[in-house]
Amino acid sequence: MALTAQQLADLMPDATQLDSDEPEMETSAHYDQLALLVTCLEWLWRDRDDFFIGANLTIYFSRQQLKNRDFRGPDFFLVQQTQNHPRRSWVVWEEDGRYPDLIIELLSDETANVDRGLKKNLYQDRFRTHEYFWFSPDTLEFAGFRLVSQQYQAILPNDQGLIWSEALGLYLGIHDRQLRYFTPQGELALTAGETAIAAVQEARIAQQQAQEAQQQAQQQVQEAQQQAQEAQQQAQEAQQQAQEAQRRAERLEAQLRSLNIDPS
Repeated sequence: MALTAQQLADLMPDATQLDSDEPEMETSAHYDQLALLVTCLEWLWRDRDDFFIGANLTIYFSRQQLKNRDFRGPDFFLVQQTQNHPRRSWVVWEEDGRYPDLIIELLSDETANVDRGLKKNLYQDRFRTHEYFWFSPDTLEFAGFRLVSQQYQAILPNDQGLIWSEALGLYLGIHDRQLRYFTPQGELALTAGETAIAAVQEARIAQQQAQEAQQQAQQQVQEAQQQAQEAQQQAQEAQQQAQEAQRRAERLEAQLRSLNIDPS
């Protein structure tokens, strides 16, 4: 059972005592979106171990915050250049003072005003988080901001509607009503499941192409055999014609000799 905020404050808590204190996601669409952002990035960065992804996890940044129960947990946040191991919460003073490099909030009717206002100011002024994005799974509202001269400036999308993230080294954009990652070339970054499906499809296509190539080769062999048979038949017919011509010549020569005519 998680300790109360007052108990935590009285005990001068360390990171091992601080559980996350975030509400459940608003809808299944919000949950699916969050899971997609987490699992897809973990798959893309599967060869790395120098980052931490927080999903609906409380960030503790001051002990006064515990006394006031002023808990702030982004829906999604990324910290780079840190150890990738499970955490019950992100406790800034236990993480060498590190705040998230990127935050994504999933807007809902209940949280949109807070995400656009109070949280945006907190991430800008206190966290100094380099990039902040929000996305609504319901209305598809999507915006991104980057810290410039200590103020968030809107990041303009490209012609495809994609917004570049320096923290990720990837684009963020909407695909099939979900917020997705895109490569620097603008191609959709696949999840592990999508990669597996694509691999199966590629294998099936390769198998089909091999079967078609085999069938084509067999057809070419059959056609070559048929052509060879036709050529052999033509050769036989020509030989027969030559033999018949020779026999006619011999008969004619014999007739001429019987008439005492020199065929030469």
